[in-house]
Amino acid sequence: MATVKSSSMDAEKAANGESPPERCPVEEVALVVPETDDPSLPVMTFRAWFLGIASCVLLIFLNTFFTFRTQPLTISAILMQIAVLPIGRFMAATLPTKEYGFLGSRFTFNPGPFNMKEHVIITIFANCGVSFGGGDAYSIGAITVMKAYYKQSLSFLCALFIVLTTQMMGYGWAGILRRYLVDPVEMWWPANLAQVSLFRALHEKEPKSKGLTRMQFFLIAMGASFLYYALPGYLFMVLTFFSWICWAWPHSITAQQIGSGYHGLGIGAFTLDWAGISAYHGSPLVSPWSSIVNVGIGFIMFIYIILPLCYWKFNTFDAHKFPIFSNQLFTASGHKYDTTKILTPEYVLNVDAYNKYSKLYLSPLFALSIGSGFARFTATLTHVALFNGRDIWRQSRSAMSNAKLDIHGRLMKAYKQVPEWWFLSILFGSMALSLLMAFVWKTDVQLPWWGMLFAFGLAFIVTLPIGVIQATTNQQPGYDIIAQFMIGYVLPGQPIANLLFKIYGRISTVHALSFLSDLKLGHYMKIPPRCMYTAQLVGTLVAGVVNLAVAWWMLDSIKDICMDDKVHHDSPWTCPKYRVTFDASVIWGLIGPKRLFGPGGLYRNLVWLFLIGAVLPVPIWVLSKIFPEKKWIPLINIPVITYGFAGMPPATPANIASWLVTGMIFNYFVFRYNKRWWQKYNYVLSAALDAGTAFMGVLIFFALQNAGHNLKWWGSELDHCPLATCPTAPGIEVDGCPVFK
Repeated sequence: MATVKSSSMDAEKAANGESPPERCPVEEVALVVPETDDPSLPVMTFRAWFLGIASCVLLIFLNTFFTFRTQPLTISAILMQIAVLPIGRFMAATLPTKEYGFLGSRFTFNPGPFNMKEHVIITIFANCGVSFGGGDAYSIGAITVMKAYYKQSLSFLCALFIVLTTQMMGYGWAGILRRYLVDPVEMWWPANLAQVSLFRALHEKEPKSKGLTRMQFFLIAMGASFLYYALPGYLFMVLTFFSWICWAWPHSITAQQIGSGYHGLGIGAFTLDWAGISAYHGSPLVSPWSSIVNVGIGFIMFIYIILPLCYWKFNTFDAHKFPIFSNQLFTASGHKYDTTKILTPEYVLNVDAYNKYSKLYLSPLFALSIGSGFARFTATLTHVALFNGRDIWRQSRSAMSNAKLDIHGRLMKAYKQVPEWWFLSILFGSMALSLLMAFVWKTDVQLPWWGMLFAFGLAFIVTLPIGVIQATTNQQPGYDIIAQFMIGYVLPGQPIANLLFKIYGRISTVHALSFLSDLKLGHYMKIPPRCMYTAQLVGTLVAGVVNLAVAWWMLDSIKDICMDDKVHHDSPWTCPKYRVTFDASVIWGLIGPKRLFGPGGLYRNLVWLFLIGAVLPVPIWVLSKIFPEKKWIPLINIPVITYGFAGMPPATPANIASWLVTGMIFNYFVFRYNKRWWQKYNYVLSAALDAGTAFMGVLIFFALQNAGHNLKWWGSELDHCPLATCPTAPGIEVDGCPVFK
């Protein structure tokens, strides 16, 4: 039916002398996304509302719950995408079809067969549960740090304001930036293609042909992934970090620093755990080959060249006093930094106590990771200005009215668009509530009203350029460090203010990009824009309340949650993701960048990377103009190259190296030499691996780990490299490590 409509429309245009709509110029999109539509399909049905809100609540509960774990697990929306299909079809078969009158309109619980558009809108609801509770659970991370680490008495209402205003502000930014990051054909958001492939596999009937259908392939791959994850997830956890060099040299600190996949450079180490491969940069199967190459260049350059030189050749930043890879903070004597010794009851820095105790030190990899963040921020602005500035300016002037549309853009013209003021009202309303919070809970949040305005301005500047990078490469260059660096100079010694500025200046951007990605998914699947608006708005409100309620319950009911000292070494609730958030608040807020990166600071030379990052994209842009026939030159992406070092810690070199190898296999070799298989199965495989791993992860936790049935044997240890965390400087005494003379 849909194909006939599309074909007749093309024929009519041809008869009138108009050219038919062009296919999307991005090859991956043209191969995967359907080029037809049926506007008569119902979307916002009772089934969609019921299953969508239920999926959102369940996902936000699970993701919030798991993110506090020592081994965190993020459950993607793909789990619910699969689970709701049989339920939706069951409801279509059993619900009454009778029509009822409601507010002057007709309504039915069962408008017919469960269709793909209903399924998509349910997944949009579910994605709200992932953006809140999955990933790094940003807003909840700040609230966790305030309650668990700083022991601050925070009211639930204030915390709810923080969570909801951040998310709603992101939704406002997304609405304003639709014309730049959703409508243009070049902004293709690669990660969405896995979900598009899965929707088609679940709903479309394929003609009989040799080989498995996509649905058959998906079920087999998901079953295999489900069964296999019992090994790295519970029975044989050493597969998560297979560091064979440590086994060969069990008494050598240097060998274990080089070979440890968990605490070292990870040379020769790898992971056979899909959760580990996809944990930090997403699924490698959905990242474009050019993006994988850029990340690989940055990773190899930093991990295998710069870091070893800094550590073994030059002893940069007194590196030998500390582990080569750690997310902990250290004193001058190589011991973990105790922030309680320098904190006042008002949660600000006690300068006298700081001067008596010790300066703050970082592991060499942690310090270089911060430096790469400096370069990444300025490189992103320069790169987008040079390579995309003209297009952005043209789109600003024309408001996309005369922009060239592909087949998907033409089909979406059949639906009513969302007025701009709907999004602006959300944006300015959330800003007003944020400013109100700064006045009402002034002592709790520490961030003054002008700090809030500063954060809003930062988000306004950077959301578009970072969105361009993510929409074309599937990588999101962060600027967490820059946001905290800026406010740390303006408000030194105030860690809570630093956390809040990061949330409003950076995390609202993260939420905006999540919403934009979903808007592009709706664009590909031909979901009416007003239905998308409703689903995202309601899903956001529901997810925010449930997210905070679950986190609040856990913080109040689990004793010593997020403690990671020796006493709690075996605790399942050490919160490694939130530990990084806490460390950042100490570095940038409590101690302040001036003491670390200002004149006389140990890490002052890293500030030069701001300038280096701003300059590096320029010669590449110049070469692309001199040699326009060389199509590979514009694919060199400095922000993505520096992203090869991002996320470490808590990401490890073994995570990133295995991500690179997997991406190379599927998006270079398979794409190049067996494109037919890649087109049919690649994104379906990505979805199956995610789903199987998530289902088994949930089963293992609730059936075994939550009941205390944890295995204790050689294969259940993550990494057999105990000496990798040892310092090598003379005279440094650390438990479990030899002392060098």
